[in-house]
This record gives sequence, C-alpha cells and structure tokens, in this order.
Amino acid sequence: MSRAVLDASAILAFLRGERGAEVVADYRGDALVSAVNVAEAGARLADLGANAAEVRRSIALMGMEIVPFDADQAHEAADIRDATRRRGLSLGDRACLQLAARTGLPALTADRVWTEIDAGVDVRLIRDP
Repeated sequence: MSRAVLDASAILAFLRGERGAEVVADYRGDALVSAVNVAEAGARLADLGANAAEVRRSIALMGMEIVPFDADQAHEAADIRDATRRRGLSLGDRACLQLAARTGLPALTADRVWTEIDAGVDVRLIRDP
C-alpha cells in the first residue's frame, strides 16, 4: 500500500462506491486524514441518511490514521487561505492540503480545482477526466 492524505471527497467516493473508489482503496489502509475531513465526510454521510453509529463504523473500517487538528495546523491552514480563496476551497480542503504539506505525502481528492493551486503539495485526482 502507498501512503497519502485523503480529503473528504476521497473518503466519500470510497464509502459510496463512486468512481475513483478503486484508487482510494490502494491507499486507505495506510492513509492519513485530518480530523476536520472526518467531520466533513461524516456530516455529508449524515445528510445522505446514515446514522452516527454507521458513520463511525464506516470511517473506522477504512483503517485510516485520523490526525487531530491542532493549533499549529489551524494557523498553517489559515496561512494558505489567500492562495485557495479564489478556488472556493473549504476549511476541510485546506486542512487536507496542510497535512499533506506537513507530512510530504500526496493529497488524494476528487476536486479537480486543487490542481490549479500552488500549495506545494502533490495533488492526485482519484477520477480521470
């Protein structure tokens, strides 16, 4: 398995069996994910009808290491706000990019706009165009 940082869209693609799930499967057991992205993915799953226990179980079964979002990460995510503002990236997106930059790992996402941002991170799309 390869190491990477997953964003919420990658988690959701895997859990919902969407296009790109097979790419995420190659990383999931050895992946890192920010606690912010877990919250973002969990909220979306709840919006789609999953209950809290189902969300927790699904996330746990992915086998990812959930990295707490601390004060330093919060400042670093805020520091890239200007670079990402014009592309509409969320706090969760910036948390993922920040964790990838901090660890030197690629960031996996379904969000194509990330490839237009220079955040010093290897962004890998889970879906072909």
